[in-house]
Amino acid sequence: MTKARDIMTPDAACVSASDTVLDAAKRMSDLSVGALPICGEDNKLKGMLTDRDIVVKVLAQGKDPRAVHAGELAQGEAVTIGADDDVEELLNTMSRHKVRRLPVIDGHTLVGIVAQADAARALKEPKVGDLVEALSVP
Repeated sequence: MTKARDIMTPDAACVSASDTVLDAAKRMSDLSVGALPICGEDNKLKGMLTDRDIVVKVLAQGKDPRAVHAGELAQGEAVTIGADDDVEELLNTMSRHKVRRLPVIDGHTLVGIVAQADAARALKEPKVGDLVEALSVP
């Protein structure tokens, strides 16, 4: 049985909740990623920050990305998957919460991240279609 830890990108970089959105955007650019986990000062996962969040919740609202902190964009409890959860559970979690990137935790420690493409490569063909359909915006 394939587990989340088998398909995740290990050692996911975090953005600190106290970092500005501008700093987070620069980090995303440097790493060539579209999302970063938001980690608090206590090293616990606070949420995910996406490039879309930056555009829609900061730039389009006329806010200054140098004045908004990443932690301000974390919403509710972060959706995660356990490192030893199987790929079917990962698929169900992504579909249920309509997320394209899922932080992988071991206990309370962030150990990696699984993107939609990672999950798609690990799934049998009919399941890939189900995942894409579930995550598609109507």
